[in-house]
Amino acid sequence: MVKRIGTVTLSVLLAGSLVACSNGSNNAATSPGASAKPSEQPASAASVKKDKTKLTYWTGDRHDMDYIKSVVQKFNETNGENIEVEMVVKTEDFNQAIDLAFASGQAPDILRVKENTIQPFAQKGYLKPIDSYLDDAIKKKFPVIDDFNRIDGKMYSLPNYGSTLRLVYNKELFAKAGIAAPPKTLKDMVEDAKKITAVGKASGSYGFAQNFKSPESALGRSARVIAEASGYGGLGYDFRTAKFDFTGFKEIISSFKQMVDDGSTLPGMESLDIDPLRAQFAEGKIGMYISFSSEPGVYANQFPAKIEWAAAPVPTIDGTIKGATSFLGGQWLSISNTTKNADQAWKFMQFMYTDEVLKTYHEKGFGLSMVPSVSSVAKKPEIKGIDGFLPVGNDGTWPLQPTVTVEGMKKDDAFFKYMISGGNLDQIIQDLNKRYNDALDKAVAKGTVKVQPNPSFDPMKLMMK
Repeated sequence: MVKRIGTVTLSVLLAGSLVACSNGSNNAATSPGASAKPSEQPASAASVKKDKTKLTYWTGDRHDMDYIKSVVQKFNETNGENIEVEMVVKTEDFNQAIDLAFASGQAPDILRVKENTIQPFAQKGYLKPIDSYLDDAIKKKFPVIDDFNRIDGKMYSLPNYGSTLRLVYNKELFAKAGIAAPPKTLKDMVEDAKKITAVGKASGSYGFAQNFKSPESALGRSARVIAEASGYGGLGYDFRTAKFDFTGFKEIISSFKQMVDDGSTLPGMESLDIDPLRAQFAEGKIGMYISFSSEPGVYANQFPAKIEWAAAPVPTIDGTIKGATSFLGGQWLSISNTTKNADQAWKFMQFMYTDEVLKTYHEKGFGLSMVPSVSSVAKKPEIKGIDGFLPVGNDGTWPLQPTVTVEGMKKDDAFFKYMISGGNLDQIIQDLNKRYNDALDKAVAKGTVKVQPNPSFDPMKLMMK
């Protein structure tokens, strides 16, 4: 059966044609953060109209949909070059939708990339290098992260927003269950989920939930951040040995399964998507879950919370912090390598990276700025719950692990199947190690991946200072 890919299209139409020249305010997007300059175009050209250039921008993010819609509308109304951008929000399976779009020749002109997609998208030839558009001011302003926005010496994006991962918890349910503080260890998390379920089940409240309809993202991010804080590579790659090793996930996945076996998880969680989960949490039906720093904006605007809630660092295996937790790249933008309007796509991209847009996005609490010149002047978001998500000393940026094509079931699917159906976790981990390292060896032999052991790699040194 072919799964239908949900799509929300937000098209902002211009009222009439825009003329080729513009006043100073319309030129504000000429370079990210640049001051507006009066047009030097001859006045006689003002009556000349350009054919409208239509672009499509695809994103998988919904929590900021209304704000980004307004930004796109402003660009359409002020760009001065008769460019019209249609914003398309893919509500499910964004990566699959991108693959299908490029395979069918229907790729967008601009697309959202993240830290775990920019490298494979670039390797597939989806992304256009933007080096020719970068001047000295832009290079100085925006950080470069090798193997992330700069891959094999070519730039494919600029950082804008980042996200931290935290344990989101219902303070009222914790108090009702007699729990004084959020869990510090995995054992605490399992016990707390059981206590919350015991006092809340009669009213339909349960201790833990996750949107496992998409285990690759939901289970992946939850296990990842706990593994990182516990000192392991959050995606299963050991930078010390340059090999995959999922052994460190054993206690993490076992703990998730224990909550399932205890009946401490929201019924139907295995088919739950993120927005239904948020709706349940806002109603007070979930004790805790793990998610990104976009949640405060969600509970202020999309699903107004009827409860007292907060965010805290995720628990670790034994309560000891042994590594940095990822400060992940959020809604970064890239230009499609197949677009016929790269210059116009770059103009839109510039507008999205202006100080006004970046600063407002940060201050509204949709994402945390990764641009130093913006974060240093932006006000702390005045939005409930954001304090627990703000970057702290144990947040940091991990290097990217190599991207490999694995035969058989991926790690998150294998772990998810074990959580729901059981099995031998040791054998599952052993099988994952073999298949992932076989795929790594093949990629290295083909020259598509380069790895180098780093025996002195220390995840504690990744922490922010």
